[in-house]
Amino acid sequence: MRSTLALLIATAVLAGCSSAPTDPSGIWINQTAIDEAAKEGKLRESLLAYGPNLEWQIDAKAGTANYSNGFELGEGRLVSQGKTHWRVDFYGDEFHEQLSLDGQELVQKASENLPEQRFVHPAKPAAADAPEGSSFEYALYQAYLGGTWKILEGTGQGGLVLFHPDGRLEGLPGADRFALCLAGDCAAMSGENDSIWLQLGAQGNPWIFVHDGNRLEILEAGNRSQIDEMPEYAPGKRAWLLERQ
Repeated sequence: MRSTLALLIATAVLAGCSSAPTDPSGIWINQTAIDEAAKEGKLRESLLAYGPNLEWQIDAKAGTANYSNGFELGEGRLVSQGKTHWRVDFYGDEFHEQLSLDGQELVQKASENLPEQRFVHPAKPAAADAPEGSSFEYALYQAYLGGTWKILEGTGQGGLVLFHPDGRLEGLPGADRFALCLAGDCAAMSGENDSIWLQLGAQGNPWIFVHDGNRLEILEAGNRSQIDEMPEYAPGKRAWLLERQ
């Protein structure tokens, strides 16, 4: 009996060891950045602290590894450096990233310019034909703006608002789509402020927002720049105050 029990335990241990993944293929998202943004409310600050890369898409069979940082896409060539370690070459071998698997996490090794970053598979990957970065955005939108919001102040006061993970928007007067600013030109234009794009049909505008716990304040984005300069947005008059129910 004892020998049988010992054999079963040994088999279970070996099975657990052998189940550790060795294939990095698939979509990986920066869940830490999402969790921090949802907890603290400060979107750009969280992305800067735990980014800059937000998503990896890897195909080991094809030898490709592409990243998204919310603004640009980097297309790399995946080179194996052991059972669970890889090098990603970019721009004709001029730039490299080191990746490895640590249990269920993909680890991007710290470099001279970037800190270590960890990624996990998303609970709900985006469709195969969706733009790269979509899985991260879906998870972010769900965690950061998910749930039902009530308009406490502003047009439509008393109504309910839903920010869908796919970018659809219901209940906010004058808008049926939204997109959070993650990086790039929109971030440069809004400075230290978080910004959101609200769109109705083919027309849209940037807005400044403040996410504080279960309250969301949406402010007009006042442009302080000259007509021939890149826009420089600052918080203006409050348009809406929403509260998550």
